[in-house]
Amino acid sequence: MIHETPRPAVPSDVPAVKAVTDAAFHHYIDRIGLVPAPMEADHAANVAAGRVFVVGDPVAGLVVVVPEADHLYLDEVAVHPDAQGTGLGRVLMEWVEARARQLGLPEVRLLTNAMMWENQKLYERYGYEVVERRADGPYDRIHYRKVLNSPPMG
Repeated sequence: MIHETPRPAVPSDVPAVKAVTDAAFHHYIDRIGLVPAPMEADHAANVAAGRVFVVGDPVAGLVVVVPEADHLYLDEVAVHPDAQGTGLGRVLMEWVEARARQLGLPEVRLLTNAMMWENQKLYERYGYEVVERRADGPYDRIHYRKVLNSPPMG
């Protein structure tokens, strides 16, 4: 199990960020009939903007977060298939909530494709609630939010 704290990605991490994203999302192409949006993101721009945080050496997982005025937007969470089942996804999700609290933001928001049902189960298990489902161009997306109360005890 990986217990590292995510660190800010640096420009030299961009190829690994792309590789982990592609590996994590590639299997959805056939299912949804489109390339998932995270695979088409401008990884270099996200890293340069300080939005990407990575875990592992080599990188095994990552999150892309965007602070907004009233929430932290989780744009992407990706775990390399070789690291799935190790608890890394939970580490990343817990870090995102801690980051939101650190920034003084009261909730985390995210979205997932309606055809990515594994993600829906995962987010609901972590306490996220469905806000809405809507089409965004060719994508059928489910939007989630989690209101953060106080820091977890323990």
